[in-house]
Amino acid sequence: MTNKKVHDIVVIGGGLAGSEAAWQLAERGLRVRLLEMRPAVQTPAHTTGLLAEVVCSNSFGGEGDSGAAGILKAELALGRSLIIECAHASRVPAGGALAVDRGRFSELVSTRIESHSNIELVREEVATIPETSAIIATGPLTSSAMAKSLGELVGGNYLSFFDAVAPIVTRESVDMEKAYIYGRYGRGDDYINCPMNKEEYLAFYETLIAAERVVSHAFERGMHFEKSAYFEGCMPVEVIASRGVDTLRFGPMKPVGLPDPKTGREPYAVVQLRQDNREGTLYNLVGFQTGLKWGDQANLLRKIPGLENADIVRFGVMHRNIYVNAPTVLDEHLRVKSRSRSRNDLFLAGQITGVEGYMESTAMGMVAGINAAHFLRGEQLPVWPRESAVGSLLNYMQNALIDGKKTFQPMNVNLGIFPPLDRRIKDKKEKAREIYERALGVSRDFWDRE
Repeated sequence: MTNKKVHDIVVIGGGLAGSEAAWQLAERGLRVRLLEMRPAVQTPAHTTGLLAEVVCSNSFGGEGDSGAAGILKAELALGRSLIIECAHASRVPAGGALAVDRGRFSELVSTRIESHSNIELVREEVATIPETSAIIATGPLTSSAMAKSLGELVGGNYLSFFDAVAPIVTRESVDMEKAYIYGRYGRGDDYINCPMNKEEYLAFYETLIAAERVVSHAFERGMHFEKSAYFEGCMPVEVIASRGVDTLRFGPMKPVGLPDPKTGREPYAVVQLRQDNREGTLYNLVGFQTGLKWGDQANLLRKIPGLENADIVRFGVMHRNIYVNAPTVLDEHLRVKSRSRSRNDLFLAGQITGVEGYMESTAMGMVAGINAAHFLRGEQLPVWPRESAVGSLLNYMQNALIDGKKTFQPMNVNLGIFPPLDRRIKDKKEKAREIYERALGVSRDFWDRE
């Protein structure tokens, strides 16, 4: 590693979590060297050299007080999250969700990071664990060399699953004589819906089942993990379809709450498209992550009413996603439990810690950055309130070994991981709002102290 400016800590990885960690450290007066291998070394999913590039869905999930995703975003905003600020500044219409213009969002994050006086951005690949204080935020596409180095440090306690990206088409190529604009249950008009009758759906299903999948990349085949599995929250459509002919109709192609204005009735199945850039010229297929070969993808999309002549600007791709067995590998502050116990200045951040989702990864970047700042200043490391979304995620990561065994699965933020309320509330929305108020209350107290 080239010695350049004096720094207090190294952050490896310029994704959402790494950018957030570097920002939190720099804002607290620490000198940060942020290392990002792109664009010199690319991954199968990334296409630019921008920091915090969004490679999967452009939606960061719901906002408001009626769900866990909204609670987490509110907590990140209280913590002055760089990622949240840039997301709000680059948002595009998406009903009750926070969705971003991919390019604009990454440009904003890159500009803020590059212009910070306490951050030195270095473009080079890191293949081994640094001997100095560091945060590893290399994400789901961690290089094989770094994965091997980290695996040796933690004793091989790695798990993995396959993640996938959905295709994107141009707005002008969608046949609006067949498609219609409508939000589920009439909530907004931010989605394009491509309806199918039963005959059309069955033809689509048969095409999907017969389609050929891409063989995993060589760099993935050469990596060693305990097991491989798909994450249930980001399941490729071909895997969903393999579980039964109607599984898609109860998943990403669910027609409930989406009546066709031409008939006034709900179709048999629906493919939804969501705006992907600020200009509204690009739309992604909601929930249509896929690892099919591109020729088969094109053939499949042509079976969707309204997309017969779609201009596909990005095909779906599938890649291996890796994460550590958090309960055995990490302490409550996201520090690696080194087998030698010879160091306590190595933190992990982001999706590699065992969370799933953009905002969850960002939150773990914030936690790692703040904890590392306290550590470097010789201060007691903070403890996030258990009642908060961040605290609930951290608690899950410490205590989620299934049946007391080695099995650990990544987790999105959800109301089920929050501690129970003092009283039983039957109404789900009322319950969510009360959890929201409790979480923000303890979070405000936390940030006032911080």
